[in-house]
Amino acid sequence: MMIYLIAIICVIGIAAGQILFKLTAASLHRSGSFFDPHTVLILFSALVLYGVTTIAWVWVLQKIELGRIYPLMAMAFALVPLGSYFFLGEKFTPQYFLGITLIVVGIIVAVKS
Repeated sequence: MMIYLIAIICVIGIAAGQILFKLTAASLHRSGSFFDPHTVLILFSALVLYGVTTIAWVWVLQKIELGRIYPLMAMAFALVPLGSYFFLGEKFTPQYFLGITLIVVGIIVAVKS
């Protein structure tokens, strides 16, 4: 069970990294330079998070078959839009959230099989 918890933490880290990449893009747009300290800080944070998450994911893959654990990675397709909704103020239609719900249901079915 611990392996699934670590895998979920990896997915959350990947999703958070995507939000940080979007914040990097916004900062780059404002500053016009990758060398702006704020832009560099956000980008560095995203890269570190991705690096740590990747190392943890490799550890997870040592413990369980890829085909059994990989459906959890699809949770990122739900977490990134939710994060962009709450943290970036992006707007989505109710149909979009229905699609996310279907993804989550699919993940549950796949993981429990």
